[in-house]
Amino acid sequence: MTLALDDVKRIAHLARIEVSDQEAEGYLKQLSGIFALVEEMQAVDTTGVEPMAHAQEVTQRLRDDAVTETDLHAAFQAVAPQTEDGLYLVPKVIE
Repeated sequence: MTLALDDVKRIAHLARIEVSDQEAEGYLKQLSGIFALVEEMQAVDTTGVEPMAHAQEVTQRLRDDAVTETDLHAAFQAVAPQTEDGLYLVPKVIE
């Protein structure tokens, strides 16, 4: 894909960026280089290549799913003002 100077100015206008003619010419060279690189990458045959979620084979280290704390439920219930059937009772605040 080739870009013209008018294309760069139009893109700048859409992005609400004010560019001078000299800046637009510099951006034209940079954008043309980017588009050339994209075209070069699209020319590579990728048939049979599986998509990857990440560029490296990274796995997350997981810990064992094991209980590490003691059950203090009864101790907490003992000091609560009101409990019923293992639940905390609180005053009604919304009528």
